[in-house]
Amino acid sequence: MSAGEAKAGATSDGLAASEIHDVLRNDRRRLVLERLRAGEGEETVSDLSEHIGEIESGESPPPRNVRQSVYVSLHQTHLPKLDDLGIVDYDPDAKTVALADNAADVGVYMEVVPQYGISWAEYYLGLGLLGLLALAATAVGAPLFRQLPPSVIALLLSGSLVVSAVYQLLEQESSLLHRLRGE
Repeated sequence: MSAGEAKAGATSDGLAASEIHDVLRNDRRRLVLERLRAGEGEETVSDLSEHIGEIESGESPPPRNVRQSVYVSLHQTHLPKLDDLGIVDYDPDAKTVALADNAADVGVYMEVVPQYGISWAEYYLGLGLLGLLALAATAVGAPLFRQLPPSVIALLLSGSLVVSAVYQLLEQESSLLHRLRGE
């Protein structure tokens, strides 16, 4: 089977969760995908190597040996693998990379959480717990909640949930909304 046939099969069938986890298990592949998702189109392997080398070495510009190591591993291993899975379109002759159709399958798994931040799942759990606590406080007649009917609390929390979900939907490039719009 040719690489093009493998890509077509991966695109039409989608990616298996094990393939996605295998892709994301490697730091360099994950950094490539993060960079491409944040960018506007295609990147050169040289620019990707520079970016990843800076992250790995903590130096700007990164040392030549680090940049070269990243370049070789991207060119020989990581980009061909991502290309075969239909996650990126890699042109080894032009040395350019762009996101492909299956990138959206991987994007769902790439929620990036800052070091001291919370994930969306933790945020929604906190919002739900806040709602339960507010309703319980109303039921027992806690001073601040005594005057508020439960329907007002439910309306405020439901509104917060809807606003949060709309924000996340608009920001998450792998959402159904983005796929329907063909982005």
